[in-house]
Amino acid sequence: MKRKSGIEVGAALDLVGGVLKWMAPAFLLPTLVAIGYGENVWWAFVLAGVITGVAGYALDQITGDKEGAAVTPRESFLVVALLWLLIPIFGCLPYILAGGPQLSRPIDAYFEAVSGFTATGATLVPTIEDLDRSMLFWRQLSHWLGGMGIIVLAVAILPRLRIGGRQLLQSELAGPTEIEKLGQTIRETARRLWRLYVILTLIAILVLGFLGVSGIDDEMTFFDAVGHALSVVALGGFSTRTISVAAFSPVTQYVLLVFMIIAGINFLRLYRVLVQRRFDVLARDEELRLYLILILLGSILIGVEVIGGGYESGEAGVRHSLFQATAILTTTGFATADYAQWGPIATVTLLLLMFSGASAGSTGGGIKIIRHLLLFKLVRRELEQTVHREAIVPIRANNRVVDEKALRSLIVFVLLYLLVFAIGSLGLVIDSGRAGEGLSAFEAFGAAAACLGNVGPAFGFAGPYGSFEPFSDLSTLICTVLMWLGRVEIIPVVVILTRAYWRS
Repeated sequence: MKRKSGIEVGAALDLVGGVLKWMAPAFLLPTLVAIGYGENVWWAFVLAGVITGVAGYALDQITGDKEGAAVTPRESFLVVALLWLLIPIFGCLPYILAGGPQLSRPIDAYFEAVSGFTATGATLVPTIEDLDRSMLFWRQLSHWLGGMGIIVLAVAILPRLRIGGRQLLQSELAGPTEIEKLGQTIRETARRLWRLYVILTLIAILVLGFLGVSGIDDEMTFFDAVGHALSVVALGGFSTRTISVAAFSPVTQYVLLVFMIIAGINFLRLYRVLVQRRFDVLARDEELRLYLILILLGSILIGVEVIGGGYESGEAGVRHSLFQATAILTTTGFATADYAQWGPIATVTLLLLMFSGASAGSTGGGIKIIRHLLLFKLVRRELEQTVHREAIVPIRANNRVVDEKALRSLIVFVLLYLLVFAIGSLGLVIDSGRAGEGLSAFEAFGAAAACLGNVGPAFGFAGPYGSFEPFSDLSTLICTVLMWLGRVEIIPVVVILTRAYWRS
C-alpha cells in the first residue's frame, strides 16, 4: 500500500516543532547577559524565547500525535531544509524586537541570524562594538548552536528519533561515506559528539581566559574569551571586535589557530583519539593527511607573496599566512590582517581555499576534504582504466571501499555546488551593476564562495575588516540563500523541489 505524502509532511513538521521547543530555552543565556550588563534589551530575548516555544508547541498540536513516526530518508530531506530556514527566523527576533540601528530591518536581521546559525560569520554590522553585549553574545552563541548542529542535538535528546536518527545525523556530519557509531545506538553517538564539543569549548574558554587574566593579552577580557571560544570551536567567523582577532596578541592568535585545526578534524576521529586513545586512527586517516597538506601548501603560497611582497616580514608574515590559510580552509573566517589588501597570488589562493572546506564530520562548511580526496581518486581510476580497460579498480577511503552510488552522489553534489556558485556569482554581478555597488567580478566570486562555503568574510568591502552592509536587499537575499544552501549541502533542497519527492 502506498504511503501518503501528507503523513510524511506531518511527521517532519512535528519533529521541527520538537526542535523549536528545545531551542526556546537558549534565549535565557543572552537574557542573563543583558541583565548582568544592565542592558534594557533583556525583554527582547524573553519574548523571542516565548514566541519560539509557542511556535514549536503549535506545530506539535497542528500535526497531531506523530511521535511514533519514523524519520525515513525521505522525511529527513524536508526536516533538514525546513529547520535551517526556520531556526534563523526565530533566531533573528531579538535583533528586530530590540530595534537597534544596525539590525532592526527583517532582511538584515535574518541575514545575520542565518550567518550565525550556519557558522558562516559574514556580517552586515560595520562596527561590531556598537552592539549591546547581549546581542554580541547571542551572535556568538548562534554559531555554537549551529556549529555541531541543532539536528545532532535533536538526535541526542529527542526520544522520537530512536528510529530514523541515522538519516538526520548523516545529513549533519556530511560526507560521501557512512558515519561510524561511537556507541551502541546512533543516539549515543550524537550524545558523545556533543559532550566532546562542550568539553573542547570549555577548554578554549579556560585557555583564552587565562591569557587575559595572566596579562599575556591585555585585550582579552573574559567576555571576549567566551565569545571567541564559542566561535572557534564551531568554526564560525563572528568576533566581538570589528577587526576580528587582529585586536589580540600573537599568542592568542596562535591559540585560536590550534583550535581551528582541531575543530576542522572529523569529530568522530577526534573522539576515538581523545577519549578512546585510538591514536592509530589518525595514522591511517587519508582525509586528515590531505587536510594538513592543504593547510601547509596554502600557507606557503600565501607566504611567498605576503613576505616576498613586503606586506609582512619575519614571524608576523609566517603567522598571518598560516592563520589565514587555516581560517579560510576550515571556513572559520577569523582574520589577523586585512587580507583583502594582499596581492593576487595570496587572494587567489584564499579564494581557492574557500572551495576546500574542513573535514567531513567537523563543524566546518565547504565541499569537504574527503570529497576532494575521492575526486582525485576517481580521476586517477579513470586514467588507469583508459589504459587498462578491463581493470576493476575500487575506490577506497581510509581502507574502506566506497560504494559506487556514493561516488555518483559525490559527483552530482560537486556539480550542483559549482552550478549554485556560478548562479550566485552572476546574480551578485548583475545586481551590483543595477545598484551601482562597484563590485568587481573577483569580489562577486569571493562573496558567493564565502557564503556558499560558510566561510564568512570575502574581499573588497565585504573583506575581513568590512561588512556586507553595502549590498542591496537583493544581493543580501542572494547571499542569505547561498549560506542556507551551503549549510544543508544543496542536495536536500534540490530533492524536495522535484516532483517525484511529493508523489505518493
